[in-house]
Parts: sequence; structure tokens; C-alpha cells
Amino acid sequence: MDAMSIAIDNMIEEVKKPVDQEVNGSARKAELQSVKQTAVDCKELLRERQSLEIMVKELQENGEVQEDKDYSGGFAEKFSK
Repeated sequence: MDAMSIAIDNMIEEVKKPVDQEVNGSARKAELQSVKQTAVDCKELLRERQSLEIMVKELQENGEVQEDKDYSGGFAEKFSK
């Protein structure tokens, strides 16, 4: 989890950096796309870290990890029309 925190902090710092105003055309577009992808990756990593924190908390409290409950319809319910 510490490594994830460091990675998240590094990604946030990368996104904070301003895009070079002198770059034009496809180079600017590529740089903006890179910033966007870094933000998306950071968001994904934050979700994974949150999930991991929940798992650790459950282990400390219950001694086991609870499975996510799926409340969607099963196979028979989907084709019962």
C-alpha cells in the first residue's frame, strides 16, 4: 500500500505539470493524451488501493475477507421471458 501511495503521488505530480505552450500540432495532442492517460491510470490505482484498504480492514476486524455480493439476476432469470 505504501508503494501504491508513492505511485499515486508521482502520478498526481505529473498531471500537475503544465503542458508546454510552445509545442503545437500532433506533439501537443500526444502530450495532452499522455496527461489524460496518467490521470485515468491514477484513478484506477486509487480504486485498487481503496479496495485493498477495505480488504485489510475486514481481515483485521473479522479475520476473513467477505466476498462481494452479486444481486443481479442469475442465468434462469435472464432467460425467463
